Amino acid sequence: MIRSLYTAATGMLAQQINQDVVANNLANVQTPGFKSSRAEFQDLMYQVSRQAGVQTTSGTALPLGMEVGLGSKLTSIQKTFTQGDYQQTGNRFDWAIEGDGFFQIDDGNGKTLYTRAGSWKISKDLYLVNSEGLKLTPEVTVPAGTVTFTVDAGGTWTAKDKGGATLASGRLELAKFANPAGLTNLGRNLYARTDGSGDPVTGNPDTEGFGTISQTFLEMSNVNVVDEMVQMIVGQRAYEINSKAIQTADNMLQLVNNLKR
Repeated sequence: MIRSLYTAATGMLAQQINQDVVANNLANVQTPGFKSSRAEFQDLMYQVSRQAGVQTTSGTALPLGMEVGLGSKLTSIQKTFTQGDYQQTGNRFDWAIEGDGFFQIDDGNGKTLYTRAGSWKISKDLYLVNSEGLKLTPEVTVPAGTVTFTVDAGGTWTAKDKGGATLASGRLELAKFANPAGLTNLGRNLYARTDGSGDPVTGNPDTEGFGTISQTFLEMSNVNVVDEMVQMIVGQRAYEINSKAIQTADNMLQLVNNLKR
């Protein structure tokens, strides 16, 4: 009975983390470029009272053993990098990636960070930056006098004046990873490379293995509200059941203690 108390407690702890993950997904349902997460669990070790196949005194082998599990534990929280829905904004500096790839951002200290959120602003130095003021890399400039700014599906961008003369042009570069789920979350829609993600592979949009660019669109969160609500309800019920198991084990212990009186 003591064992069942601790076993059920592991279930409650696991479901608490699961609810935390679901709550974070729902909180970011309107966050551009946000990727939902899911908690993954595994069972804990087992206490073996009898191994299957043990020989009996009559010389036969027992077909079944006796193993009692000790609960569950969190093994990982994995990002799901499925495509989010598009939202048309009409802003020429809003770009969505359709397919694989991340925009690259200079953190200002020589380190490259990565994001799927493609909402850009013009800095005082006439470079495109994110909402934190971090520069898109390779650099994209918007010279003074720019009237039209276009980006095609292949990432080629062009800034022109009111007479149609080209003031600046270039091509975007994306990064992709063998295991994007291995990237570490920094918050602020940013990711950083880890040994788990592997090194980035860079290339231009609309080339082999890289997605295309859609100007005046933003990729929104890939959170499915209905799925998250179902997960929340299932997690709540699992939490309640484990709580009930603890109460039942406690009542059984109380009965045993009363036998001594």
